[in-house]
Amino acid sequence: MNLKKIFKDFESRKVLIIGDIMIDSYMWGEIKRQSPEAPVPIVNITKKENRLGGAGNVALNIKSLGATPILCSVIGKDKYGEELIKLMKKEKLEIDSILIDNNRKTTVKTRIINNQEHVLRVDEENIQPIKKEKELIKKIELFINHVDVVILQDYNKGVLTKKVIKYILKRANILNIPTIVDPKKENFQEYKKCTLFKPNLLETMQGMNININPKNIQSIKKAASKLRSLIKSKDVLITLSENGICLDSKEVFLHIPAYKRNIIDISGAGDTVISVAALCKSINIKNEILCVLSNLAGGLVCEYAGVVRINKEILLKEAENILVNE
Repeated sequence: MNLKKIFKDFESRKVLIIGDIMIDSYMWGEIKRQSPEAPVPIVNITKKENRLGGAGNVALNIKSLGATPILCSVIGKDKYGEELIKLMKKEKLEIDSILIDNNRKTTVKTRIINNQEHVLRVDEENIQPIKKEKELIKKIELFINHVDVVILQDYNKGVLTKKVIKYILKRANILNIPTIVDPKKENFQEYKKCTLFKPNLLETMQGMNININPKNIQSIKKAASKLRSLIKSKDVLITLSENGICLDSKEVFLHIPAYKRNIIDISGAGDTVISVAALCKSINIKNEILCVLSNLAGGLVCEYAGVVRINKEILLKEAENILVNE
């Protein structure tokens, strides 16, 4: 197996990412005392940083893997929207694919971290469905004809409306472009006929209104098969946190246990998993390799505080240790 060739092939891929973009804002500090005003700790902030989050983090993962991301989303005409565009320019990402809505608020998630421990998150956002659906579809139409795979990254923040989802899947299927979906509860069953559907276990239970024993692989297999029929997707990929990852297709069911990690923060792991899975689908490699690479990548980013992108070289090295030595 030539993993170096697989990773080299990633570099020729163009990926259209459509979904909710946001700013991940971080405040790092130390807690040394309690507030005299209320029974809460005082965090002495020592460092601040803004990063691209949500669908933006998917774009950064795609870029880190050597491919070309095109991020299509909606932001507000506000100071955070301006900051988001600055962050995109800094990363040399396409900005003409971003739609600005004067009546919308740019989503910001502020995380407060004490000595690598995530202690508080504050959200500023507008999660109502976007009103500029036609304008967004026009933006998508400009780019969708020139990409190798499409990722629909849904955080229930309003960008992926039913109308937008329906258009994307219909158009991509006509063009024979793989569609990779990271769903949330609100539109869970709207992604009919996508290529790969990637919920986590909780989202699967919520979306199907069922209970699943996370340690019972047979019950997960049964649910995955039922979900694949419900969504009419080619594949269903369910992330299982500490229990690994599983994939159900018409041909095979796979379960890859989690690799041992020093878990610091699980934020953004799903973004990394879907980025790797999408690139694997874009070059049409076997589902067994897709599962191993996605599982590895999701675990690697959990070893760092905050949302971080994958390191391509480390992922390749670890994948070679596992796959080549099997």
